[in-house]
Amino acid sequence: MNAIWHDEGAWIALGVTVITLIAALVMHRIFVKILRSPPPDRDEKLSKNES
Repeated sequence: MNAIWHDEGAWIALGVTVITLIAALVMHRIFVKILRSPPPDRDEKLSKNES
């Protein structure tokens, strides 16, 4: 089992996994923040598009 920690490929795989998990957590927080924010006012949005 100790031989696995001396393999360079194992460290690369662990690094990629950690980076992927961090990116997923950041994206999750952003999506939750967007979904919890109130929707924009529809009348205001329409008036901006019409002019």
